[in-house]
Amino acid sequence: MKNRKKTAVILGATGLVGNELVNILIQQQNYEKIHLLVRRPPDSHDPVCEVHVVDFEQYYSYRELFQVTDVFCCLGTTIKKAKSKEAFRKVDYEYPVEAAKMACESGAEKFLMITAMGSNPKSRIFYNQVKGEVEESISKLTIPSIHIFRPSLLLGKREEFRFGEKIAEKASILLNLIMIGPLRPFKAIEAKNVAAAMASMARTGKGGVNIYPSHEIERIAIENN
Repeated sequence: MKNRKKTAVILGATGLVGNELVNILIQQQNYEKIHLLVRRPPDSHDPVCEVHVVDFEQYYSYRELFQVTDVFCCLGTTIKKAKSKEAFRKVDYEYPVEAAKMACESGAEKFLMITAMGSNPKSRIFYNQVKGEVEESISKLTIPSIHIFRPSLLLGKREEFRFGEKIAEKASILLNLIMIGPLRPFKAIEAKNVAAAMASMARTGKGGVNIYPSHEIERIAIENN
């Protein structure tokens, strides 16, 4: 039914993209309930949102929360923040795959997730390899509609200060001015545009596995703004 109210789960709701996504979904009023799975509670939230402070090591015990129409996965970290490759893989591979499996078991209609530009399971770069592996694993599941977003460098206000990313962000803002033609796919992108694109594709009836490179994400966000 076109006007049926939906329900959703958002993982990584307090992150850079996740926070923007929560705000957009609240404004659109297409969901009667949005479950936020977080490590720590947000400062505030709308009544439509139900906050669940979860222990991701006991992830499967929250499987009942995945009985929703749409699951948004905005989880992601860096090796520096995670402290080790093993810890990074747990956040960027194990948690999203477990979430997708629970979504599949619960009959969710859509699974929408963020990976990264350069995702490739055969990459020699560990970061890109893990991102590619998580895409590959989730794409094999029988969820009716899977949407994978591959943004370039994300621009926006982060909760934590990352010196290297802050320098790269400032440089990217200047470089974006000359990123035209064949360079356009490499432009840095605003986190709010990634969130807008995710929200937009959640409203479509498009099925199968769909992958969106960064410039396509920006196009979707602009066209549906």
